[in-house]
Amino acid sequence: MTHNIHGTFVSEKINKIRWRPDFMNDSHYFVTGSWDNDQNAIKLWDFQENEEDAEIYPFLVTELPHKGDITELKFLNGDFFVTSSSQGSVHLMKISSEHGLEPVIESKIRWEGIHKFPNDEISPCTAFCTYDNDIVSVGEDGNINLLNSNNQNVVRTIENADSCSIHCVTFLKHSEILTGNLRGQLKIFDIRVSSNEASNTFMLSGDQVSPLCLQNHPTQRHLVVAGDEEGSITIWDLRQNTYPVNLLDAHEGGVMEIHFHLDHPDQLFTCSTAGDIWHWSPKSGGVSSLSLGNAENIWLASETIKNKLDVFTLMPKLHKPVNSLDVNRNKVLCGCDNEAIYLINGVNIYK
Repeated sequence: MTHNIHGTFVSEKINKIRWRPDFMNDSHYFVTGSWDNDQNAIKLWDFQENEEDAEIYPFLVTELPHKGDITELKFLNGDFFVTSSSQGSVHLMKISSEHGLEPVIESKIRWEGIHKFPNDEISPCTAFCTYDNDIVSVGEDGNINLLNSNNQNVVRTIENADSCSIHCVTFLKHSEILTGNLRGQLKIFDIRVSSNEASNTFMLSGDQVSPLCLQNHPTQRHLVVAGDEEGSITIWDLRQNTYPVNLLDAHEGGVMEIHFHLDHPDQLFTCSTAGDIWHWSPKSGGVSSLSLGNAENIWLASETIKNKLDVFTLMPKLHKPVNSLDVNRNKVLCGCDNEAIYLINGVNIYK
């Protein structure tokens, strides 16, 4: 696979990195969130291409201080995005530009300290998920908060949803969420009902292995993939049952993030605490999930899935965790604890 790698030292550990959505053009803006600084920040970057040596340099457009470590960052649309904090807060941000001036980042809504332990001590907000304008946050306090980008108040809090820290969350549909906790339990909550109890609970694996991330398939939300602290990837078809369809031994360290390619969902990207960033792709000449239509999805294939996939290392292994990645067309961004960001250009998506 032929691609170019451009690394840039940014003098801070990057915990989250996201392309700014731009569905009309090839986006060149992206946003990063730092951690482990005395003063963390949300930063908007742009790429500047040097035609003489074919290098691509990110340059800082604007930044906004952020209280606490940035634990998650997701865009609602091209202008609005949401962040969460180790200080127990969730923030709605807007990228604004007026009269041809450079964009700036504005804080629109702050849901401060919405995650707290029973003794009123601040609890980190560990993750959140979005569905249209709805936001669901989870934290080390075991609570779940329902928010809306049009409402400054917390819509609802599911207290004591879990007896231990909740690490990750994703929407299954507008009325259902899936959470993963410290003990390796996955729980489904129907957020329409008044009960604070999960409607279903099942284990990630036979042991108490903690999930670090959850991700839905872009077009089939019942297909859910989890990455865990031991480096494995587990795949479910939640229409059928709560037993995994596939379990893939993957990275040597914990799987920090999993992303399907939005336009080519048979392509999967993962990064890990071991310093890897991998591209999972159907074998050349094989059948892609796009051509299968309503038939078998490659990620729901039988145990022979390992024989149907190629796994490519997108860049040499780093000596620090790769905390975050994002994909836009044939470009992959990743952020690392070595205080650098990387653009991997020309990834072989289009077969």
